[in-house]
Amino acid sequence: MSEKHSHSDENVEVKWERWQKERTFVRALKGIYGEVYKTLLGQKRVYSSEDWNWKGGPRLFHKKIINPQNQEITQMIEAHVDVYGPGSFGQKHGHMNSAVFYILDGKGYDVHDGVRYDWEAGDVCIVENACVHRHYNDDPENPGKVLVLKAKPLFLFAHMIYQKIVEYPNKEPIPGFEDFKPEADY
Repeated sequence: MSEKHSHSDENVEVKWERWQKERTFVRALKGIYGEVYKTLLGQKRVYSSEDWNWKGGPRLFHKKIINPQNQEITQMIEAHVDVYGPGSFGQKHGHMNSAVFYILDGKGYDVHDGVRYDWEAGDVCIVENACVHRHYNDDPENPGKVLVLKAKPLFLFAHMIYQKIVEYPNKEPIPGFEDFKPEADY
């Protein structure tokens, strides 16, 4: 069952839920200085990825761990975990902000503006500002897991907002991995 846009063409398929609902990119930071200061200093310092459910699928799953929508601790950075199913890849896209991908598990490669960069567990892959890129899991048997860190909220606040999906991930599962899902406790 596919969702449809309600505000425009009823025959246009909704590609990603997160792009269809209102989100907080920068929160108001208001109040008496001393109280705001104490509130911010009193925020949690450790966040468990197990506290969030996986979104997406069947090839690309993600958990947004730190962002202005979920935590008050920061408005400048975003951190999320992505899992690419065996032999899968993400959307082909571009955005103004750079991103740091720490490869937790697996092996694969990125293509940035037509240039291939191979990576494996323990590597860090840098996505430079404004390039069109895609992330690929090169392992046909195992998932690829990455931690993504970026200053996207800061870029949006500064109105450096270019972001575009050039091509969405394929919605069909890889044959033999029709029931693939990341481990619940990762």
